[in-house]
Order: sequence, then structure tokens, then C-alpha cells
Amino acid sequence: MALAGVKVIELAGLAPAPFCGMVLADFGAKVIRVDRTKVFTTGDTLARGKRSVAINLKTADGVALLRRLCVQSDVVLEPYRKGVMEKLGLSPYELLRENPRLIFARLTGYGQNGCYATAAGHDINYLAMSGLLSRLGRSGEKPYAPPILIADFAGGGLTCALGIVLALLERTRSGKGQIIDASMVRNPVIFIT
Repeated sequence: MALAGVKVIELAGLAPAPFCGMVLADFGAKVIRVDRTKVFTTGDTLARGKRSVAINLKTADGVALLRRLCVQSDVVLEPYRKGVMEKLGLSPYELLRENPRLIFARLTGYGQNGCYATAAGHDINYLAMSGLLSRLGRSGEKPYAPPILIADFAGGGLTCALGIVLALLERTRSGKGQIIDASMVRNPVIFIT
């Protein structure tokens, strides 16, 4: 498998990040999903090939444990809105100081910069803002919502997975990790070194 030996920490989130993690696991990466404590989960179809651990990030011990996991990994996949990891004391810059080879992938609706960076969104919003929604439907009729999550899976999760693979390739040449800023609306993936 192409990604055998690559260790990924996936912070639990909605569709795009779990999809990205599943794609990486399908190609051989060891993906550990970090779930919240006290959350009832049912059969998650995007958990294929992953292990999971529940960590309470509202405690100092939980944050310290997550830090150790991140620093010992190749990739961190973070699906939170802008500023959440910084509030926990786990900014990508801090983690890269401890592990300069780390790939820190941030996957959000609108990216880390711009007027929508802190806004919530859903697949239908991302499709509309990107212009793709206007292309769905018959000519002369109103557009329709697709039966699948196009922006979340293709625009976000799959594009982020490609960005991670490219960052891993670059790391083999430079020895340096990167911060990836992937979003459902603004593509391509932006690499920040």
C-alpha cells in the first residue's frame, strides 16, 4: 500500500474530514480518529480502516495526550473552524516546532483567511458559493440539491487527501512538514511553510 507506515491523527468532524481520513486509510495509512468523550456514535460508514480513541479536550490531560499523539504522527487532519486548535494551545506552528516533519491539514468550509473564515456552512452553501449549484438541474429550471455531498467529498475531503499526499512527497525531498489550508469553496489547496 502506498501510504503504509504513514500515521494520521484525524480529529473527529463531519463528512469531509472523515472521508479524507478514509481515503488515506484505504491507501494504507494508519488513521487514528480522535473522538469526543460522552458522544454516542452509531455505525459510521466513513470509519472504514480506522482506529479510534476518545479524548476529553476540555481537560489539560486530554490536550496533553492529543499533543503527544500529534507530535508522534506524520499527519494531523483538523476539521475545526478557525482558531479552535489555537485556543487549545495546539496551533500548527507550535506542533511543527516540536515535529518539523509534521503535515498539518486544516479542512474547513471557507479556509483560514477571508471574510467567511469563521462562518459555519453546509454542502449546499458551498455548492452555491462556488457556482456549481447553478449547473445542477435541467436547462431553464431551478437548480436542485444533489443526492450526495459533492462539495464536502470532492471539493473538500478528496482535495485535502491529494494535498496531504503532495505534502508527503515534498517532505521526502525537503525533510520539512507543511500546513495545508483546504476548503470546500476555495481550491486548490494552499500550502503554508
